[in-house]
Amino acid sequence: MFKNIFSSAKAHIKGGKKYPKIDGIVTFKETKDGVLITAKVTGLPQSNNHCIGRFFGFHIHEGISCIGNSSDEFANAKSHLNTTNCAHPFHIGDLPPLIENNGYAYMRVLVNKFKIKDILGKVVIIHDLPDDFTSQPSGNSGTKVACGRIE
Repeated sequence: MFKNIFSSAKAHIKGGKKYPKIDGIVTFKETKDGVLITAKVTGLPQSNNHCIGRFFGFHIHEGISCIGNSSDEFANAKSHLNTTNCAHPFHIGDLPPLIENNGYAYMRVLVNKFKIKDILGKVVIIHDLPDDFTSQPSGNSGTKVACGRIE
């Protein structure tokens, strides 16, 4: 039997001009129960409060490029991936937030909203604010601060 050629993918996330130290890898592995997503990110801006870390919005966007313009350096990322036309936070691109810990974030989650073939060529975005899981259409998660293309 042939192995599914779309059984895994990854994105190398890089910060923009305001946060050039952000660097990370997001991997996607298809399993029988869904897609296992693992994110390892360093260089995140840290909280000024030593008791808590910062939360960052984390989404798959419909765009295919991390190129932007003077007002949005990742403008070509476009909006959250939402091929099922669901309200936020039920877009297929809506993911749990990243939680910063001394500038580092690690997250692992299993989702059954998409297959690897559905996200190849799209981009992963880190936003500077946490997703509120309510506001339409994108959770009021602020500016895009880092981006990586899923390959």
